[in-house]
Amino acid sequence: MTSSPREIRVARALPPARRTYWCLESSRRKPTDYEITSTALLYYPERGFEVDSPVLRHYVPASGWDAFRDPAALTYAGYVAERRDQEAFLDRLLERPARGLVPALEPLLGLLSALRFALHGMQMAAAYIGAFAPSGRIAITAALQAADELRRIQRICQWLSRSGRPSAELDALGRELWQQGPALQPLRRLVEELLVVYDWQQALVALSGVIKPLFDRLWFEQAVSLAERHDDEILEKILSSLGDDGLWHETWFVAFAQLAAQREPAETEKMQAQVLAWRPRAASALQALLPAFDRLLQDDGARAYVWRELDSALSAHLGRAGLLAVEVGEAPRADSF
Repeated sequence: MTSSPREIRVARALPPARRTYWCLESSRRKPTDYEITSTALLYYPERGFEVDSPVLRHYVPASGWDAFRDPAALTYAGYVAERRDQEAFLDRLLERPARGLVPALEPLLGLLSALRFALHGMQMAAAYIGAFAPSGRIAITAALQAADELRRIQRICQWLSRSGRPSAELDALGRELWQQGPALQPLRRLVEELLVVYDWQQALVALSGVIKPLFDRLWFEQAVSLAERHDDEILEKILSSLGDDGLWHETWFVAFAQLAAQREPAETEKMQAQVLAWRPRAASALQALLPAFDRLLQDDGARAYVWRELDSALSAHLGRAGLLAVEVGEAPRADSF
């Protein structure tokens, strides 16, 4: 069937069809799935938000953030595929018959139950960062980080359920510690202060630049050693797997900080000032938590050693991000715990 002269004229007048990844045509190569699904994903960096809100006073429009690239190049499909193997491994572990809790690990029951609240706070902070991110790629990484925090809560609760204690008892124990336990009040205050930080960049620096590197290494590195020492393989493997997620969170934050410094060198000084504001608070919260491990950290010397490990890891993380501020507090004495 031939086209009529009019149909031919109309067809010639139409512009050529554009590819779905038209915003990447200038690269002159076939883009990756990550580039297609994450580039020019958001409308509001240029057009603004549809709903006016007081929160928008803390949002500063910025361009050029699509240059950010997640070092892992995770899309939702890639995230699911990567986590699938980890989840299958943990599922097989949890199918093993439950055995009684080692008495030495008793202090972890209340602490891990209380940990749910801190993790929910960090999940909400990551979700806020994703909701106001200046580019689709940052929004994706923050959203997947929030999902990781929920994964942590789920797996920790599954380990708690194997202790033989009633779930209502464990819930009440964790809630009481979180709301009233002296060792957890500095951490609770830190998380609550984080949740009322509306400045987008400060929220990101506080969460992924300062708080999580300390928090994650305590729970997903140091606590792994405690579980291994007391022959709780399931807890050891769970915490170790969850710790791998935290390493990715740190890696993409470093990529963000490095890009921010390239775009505007003054941003580094601004972020360093935010680090100086949050590092002492985070340090105090984690130091206060260490005595709650009771006999798991036998004495002040053991707690001081753990803190030095945490503080050194945070300094290394900030150094990679180019945010290691000059004013670093003195290492705490052993008798300060």
